[in-house]
Amino acid sequence: MRKYTLLLLLLLVLPLRAQETSDRHITQTRSILPCPMQLTSGSGSYLFTSRTTFAVENAEQANLVRSFSSLFTRSAGFTPKLVVNKKGDIRFITDASLKSEAYQLQVTPKSITVKAADVKGFFYALQSMRLLLPAAIEKNTVTKDIEWNIPSVQVTDEPRFGYRGLMLDVARFFLPKENVLRIIDCMAMLKINTLHFHLVDDNGWRLEIKKYPRLTEVGAWRVDRTDVPFHSRRNPQAGEPTPIGGFYTQEDIKEIVAYATQRQVEVIPEIEMPAHTNSSLAAYPQLACPVVDHFIGVLPGLGGKNANAIYCAGNDSVFTFLQDVIDEVVTLFPSRYIHLGGDEAQKTTWEKCPLCQARIQKEKLPNEEELQGYFMKRVAKYVADKGKEVMGWDELTNSSMPEDAIIFGWQGMGTAALKGAKLGHRFVMTPARIMYLIRYQGPQWFEPLTYFGNNTLKDVYDYEPIQKDWKPEYASLLMGVQASLWTEFCNKPEDVDYLLFPRLAALAEGAWTLPEKKNWTRFIQSVDNYNAHLAEKGIVYARSMYNIQHTVTPQSGGLNVELECIRPDVEIRYTLDGSEPTAASALYKQALIIRSALTMKSATFIAGKQMGQTLVLPIGWNKATAKTILGGRANEKVLTNGVRGSLKQTDFEWCNWEKSDSISFTIDLEKSEKLHTFAIGCITNYGMAIHKPSAIRVELSNDNTDFNTVGELKFTFEEIFREGTFIDNCTIDLGGKEARYVRVTAKGAGKCPENHVRPGQESRVFFDEIMID
Repeated sequence: MRKYTLLLLLLLVLPLRAQETSDRHITQTRSILPCPMQLTSGSGSYLFTSRTTFAVENAEQANLVRSFSSLFTRSAGFTPKLVVNKKGDIRFITDASLKSEAYQLQVTPKSITVKAADVKGFFYALQSMRLLLPAAIEKNTVTKDIEWNIPSVQVTDEPRFGYRGLMLDVARFFLPKENVLRIIDCMAMLKINTLHFHLVDDNGWRLEIKKYPRLTEVGAWRVDRTDVPFHSRRNPQAGEPTPIGGFYTQEDIKEIVAYATQRQVEVIPEIEMPAHTNSSLAAYPQLACPVVDHFIGVLPGLGGKNANAIYCAGNDSVFTFLQDVIDEVVTLFPSRYIHLGGDEAQKTTWEKCPLCQARIQKEKLPNEEELQGYFMKRVAKYVADKGKEVMGWDELTNSSMPEDAIIFGWQGMGTAALKGAKLGHRFVMTPARIMYLIRYQGPQWFEPLTYFGNNTLKDVYDYEPIQKDWKPEYASLLMGVQASLWTEFCNKPEDVDYLLFPRLAALAEGAWTLPEKKNWTRFIQSVDNYNAHLAEKGIVYARSMYNIQHTVTPQSGGLNVELECIRPDVEIRYTLDGSEPTAASALYKQALIIRSALTMKSATFIAGKQMGQTLVLPIGWNKATAKTILGGRANEKVLTNGVRGSLKQTDFEWCNWEKSDSISFTIDLEKSEKLHTFAIGCITNYGMAIHKPSAIRVELSNDNTDFNTVGELKFTFEEIFREGTFIDNCTIDLGGKEARYVRVTAKGAGKCPENHVRPGQESRVFFDEIMID
């Protein structure tokens, strides 16, 4: 009888333990993002079925629930019930003691209680519930054999900042309406509450304005230069076909705004001025200064000097035009704000324009910079008269600012916004150095092309806007933070998704969660859960966080090879024989010292599965490899590290100098060697004004004092400023001479010519590897 009793106890206990394990797994694999202020896990889970009933207090809450319930209709094949002012399993209770956007969520196996002070709080509670559900809730087809449950939790939550924004540039690349809507939904899931909609730029006008139909008939379309990267594209010629572009009708905008409003997202339109306006000037060239004597077309790229064509500040018809545009904008966008741009306005045409100079005299302005201040204040007053508040980029602080203008700090670390804060202006931080999502989001060897620089998922996550050296009053003027996605290098909607996700999740946590609650390891698990939801929505997100960054440095006659990945939960496995790494390959634990040529391959693994792309690292060896560059300048160590650079000049394998007019460095071979050839890798990236030097000279010495020239290369204008992106090995015959020291001197090519895409900009020199045999 005793053994039967034990067996019965086991049968009772084992399911309980299995349920405990299952509950713990649900809580660990499904998590709320951004991290809540307080979260306590309970036991068990709540199961949604066709009998589940939402009990709400009013029609506004009912609308939220209907939208949330539609997720179940599409993916689960049932729709939870909804009652007003009756009993139910999931109760909405208004609690006026809570702040706007705050909520409390209590989930037990039998019921769910949601408390909030307003519709925003109730909506965000539902988004937390959404992320606690299986990711299949995002599917548009019914999925069977899934338990639609959420773990028992108790959550108290509220945001750190009131402004949590994404700037989406649809001017450089026109993003179809359907994709905009999907992005808004993904923002809302993360409690991001502002879409800064960049609708106007040199590269396209995307908003239908009834009074000025040519803005979309002409200004929305440009020539096809998609065969070359954005920064290398030549300007349009008169009469060329303009097949690339698109625009949103006013009905499209109404749909976007309504969709966003339902998801508690405020859509702020940006109408750029006085610069970044070639699209509208192509449609109405009479709005440019009369001194502009070139064809004005919608720019397919940077534009060079053509981008200097901006609105004429001395022409009153420009202000009439802008007022008419604003009249239609305010009827389409219920937002309390309008962003007026104000950035990167070159004043060269204003300096020559008789109308602008007359305006300066009439208004008693000291210079063209203050003329922009006059321009922005005049338009801002009209916006204010319409009951709206003005926003603008941090260049507004370069002159007298519009009254109460909100400043967006973007240049560098965004500190120019503090000039506005010093005068009492509110501001938003979106520093290019960290929050510009156009930058590479992982090791550059694996990433699609952009301008330069890394802003990884961890970089965005680690960003803290409030600095220790701020004056106390600055923090009170900070409205919040924003990630900004510029789309110069996007040619299809999938490119936009790739740049946005999952970095948008890092922005969300930084904007919502208090710094002391942030935890990178926990965040990564939450991102995995969010990414699963994205995948079910059909979004292909970037997996850059799984890729490996290498650093190879000369050290004691060898090469010190370091491998790192921003995810703390991966193993790095590697091989040194050129074979593909597997879960059984050597485990990387610390830096390796390499002393000969080989090909190293490595990849990240979790639970035996490869997660990232394979890093193929060919390490070459010659007489200069691992040798010292005299002077100890850190940037020059890559010249002898055995690794060639890629076609991305900021991949950390290219050496460049602050000034390229005169470059000189000396390699110590450590002993006298018989030398036959010298070669150095040199990259050309035309669109970034990176070119060969005008000359390279090599000198040899045995004592590092007396040097003799053994060879010199000189390059023609055509060779230097050749278009494209490519690498040349610049080679010099050393004639079998013996020497210990090799001095290399290069002279930059000076300014880029007038017909360059970056005319007048200093040409820069980038070298990668020195090869001596």
